Amino acid sequence: MLAVGVLIGGLILGMERGGQRDDDDKPASGPSASTVAAPVSAVAGTAAESDRTGGDSVVTLSDAQARQAGVTIEMSQADTIRTMLTLSGEIRANGDKTAIVVPRVAGIIESVTGTLGQHVKRGDVLATIASATISDLRSELNVAQHRLALAKTSYERERVLWKERISAEQDFLLAEQAFTEATVVKENVQQKLAALGAAGTNGTALNRYEVRAPFDGMLTEKHLVVGNAVKEDTPLFQVSDLTTVWADINVPANNLGAVRVGDSVTVRVRQQDTSAIGKITYVSALVGDQSRSALARVVLPNPNTQWRPGLFADFDVADGEVNVPVAVRADALQDLAGKPTIFVRTKNGFRTQVVTVGRSDGRHSEIVNGLKTGVPYAANSFILKAELGKSSAKDND
Repeated sequence: MLAVGVLIGGLILGMERGGQRDDDDKPASGPSASTVAAPVSAVAGTAAESDRTGGDSVVTLSDAQARQAGVTIEMSQADTIRTMLTLSGEIRANGDKTAIVVPRVAGIIESVTGTLGQHVKRGDVLATIASATISDLRSELNVAQHRLALAKTSYERERVLWKERISAEQDFLLAEQAFTEATVVKENVQQKLAALGAAGTNGTALNRYEVRAPFDGMLTEKHLVVGNAVKEDTPLFQVSDLTTVWADINVPANNLGAVRVGDSVTVRVRQQDTSAIGKITYVSALVGDQSRSALARVVLPNPNTQWRPGLFADFDVADGEVNVPVAVRADALQDLAGKPTIFVRTKNGFRTQVVTVGRSDGRHSEIVNGLKTGVPYAANSFILKAELGKSSAKDND
């Protein structure tokens, strides 16, 4: 008889615990609002527990604790999802702020101060060249300056003599003409030197020519060493201002109707897990003969040089809108054991619920299976995921 009594008592206790678990797993009625965020583990009296009965996990958390932890409660509901067209492309240096630096005169490389990856300012010396052309022009300038000085002296003397009627007017006019011609010759040589970026000697050797940076930027290419003989158009450096970059999109001909100047585009680089939103600034009027695609472009700010030219990128362009019966915020979805999961609000906490995700526009995601409308869930559920991970680690210990 004693054994029978113990068995009956055990069955009754098991039924009571089972009924309590069923009550806890029922979704709580009505959403609650979040307050200032705080880690769950820092909330006084909070304990995160894992209940894996039936494959679900439960994070035990009261309403007050959820608010203090900054957990936002939303309701699943019908919503409008913007359908997206995903295209491919590449990050490129801004062509409007990229320059190939050439010497503009023939000569021999004497020194190189610019290095790959170096940040330079406009006017910084990148290399020096010994150039016979520069030497000839500076010699011409010196001769022209001396001739001008003599012509000016002769002109001023003849002007005084002519005013005092000591010299003939013809002598004065000849001196004036010589002075004018000497001025023109000197200015012509100065303009030639200025066009080459070598305005004067400045105490340097007559044949010394300095290659300078055309604007602020980074040296992204270098094609010279000391001793090289270079021509006027030999590429020496490439300077790129990477504070902005081009995100070039390859648009197939059948998708051209969905891409317009001014449209917002989400740019994603999967290798770096980075994204940004920009606007299309250019759409090519021509379609490539072989690729059968056109070029569209987004100009992206790049203050931290995270967008590196050469990276392949994906581009999400809005292609329309569709009404869905059940949707949740995108940040409510968490990856647990490789399955999309949301945290459903229950009486005493949050229960994990595996769902099937449909279309998404980055803000809201369609739920195809696993959730009905009107169910409260945790929107910013990364806090709960972290707490669930801590609980699992403790259980393993």
